[in-house]
Formats: sequence, structure tokens, C-alpha cells
Amino acid sequence: MTQRPYVIDVMISAKAIAARIEELSAEIKREFKGTDKLVVVGLLRGSFVFIADLVRELDLPIEVDFLEASSYGDAMESSREVRILKDLRGAIEGRDVLVVEDIVDTGHTLNHVTQLLRSRQPARLKSIALLDKPSRREVDFRSDWIGFEIPDEFVVGYGIDYAQRNRNLPFIGKVRFTDEG
Repeated sequence: MTQRPYVIDVMISAKAIAARIEELSAEIKREFKGTDKLVVVGLLRGSFVFIADLVRELDLPIEVDFLEASSYGDAMESSREVRILKDLRGAIEGRDVLVVEDIVDTGHTLNHVTQLLRSRQPARLKSIALLDKPSRREVDFRSDWIGFEIPDEFVVGYGIDYAQRNRNLPFIGKVRFTDEG
């Protein structure tokens, strides 16, 4: 697949992300205070950087698991068909669960995943997304916690990719195609 030429403009700095994660972790610690163990479920692949930074800030007993759902592939637009590519390794029945997502766009993926996990009867099920694009929402879904609300821009960095590239950037960047007039 040949990619269009592009540049990346910083939208949210690494410093701003770190500060926001500190704030969010304080809220999550209050919500789950007294839990036996919080099962933190990262949605692969985009959430891996976010989940790593978030769990280091949570002073709670934690178990980390991953679920891989896809509605994009290498495309820039959601197919709206959510496929589970990797399921959880452990059971979540009767447990406290926090689902960690990189970005909520149309809402289809996180809506599908939370319905799936809710059917497994956790004690509590909450969700957090680093980024939220409410202008793109197609289903009635809102995360319990949101890092940043952003406009309808194509973004990369901090775990988020464009055709498996740019995940390693320490910031969130807006993709600007250079072949556009």
C-alpha cells in the first residue's frame, strides 16, 4: 500500500498528556478505592502506551489484560464492523473492570466491547479514552473518563497509528497530507 505524503503537527504535547493522566488516575483511584483487584483491559493496539502510563499512576491492586478489536485495519475510516481479534485471557465475572481505549470516534468499537464485557457480569465496568471525537459519534456512547476532546482530525502518536506507523511519537499529532492543495 502506497501512502500519501504527510507531515505531523503537534496537537497535544507529551507534557500535557502526562499531566492529564495524573488527573485521571486520581479520579479512577477514588472510584475504585477498596477494590480487591482492578482488571485493566487495554484495547489493542492503540491503547498500549496510554495503558502503560495510566497503570503506573494507579496505586491499586491491578491485573492487566488485553482485548483486540478492529474496525479500521489500515484505513483512515472505520468500517463500522467490529471484529474481536484477541479476547481476554481471564474471567471478569464479579470483578471490577476498567476498559482503556485510545480514541473514541464513531463509538462502535467501545460500544461493542463494553456490551460484550457487560455480558460477562463484572461487578463494575467503567471505561476511559485518551481522546474523544464527539462530532464523529454514530452510536450513543460516552466513556466514563476522557483525556482530551478533539476535533474531527486524523491523529497519530502516543500509540495511535496510521497504517502501523507513528505509534512511537510521544505526543498526539495531527496528520496533514502534503499532496493537498
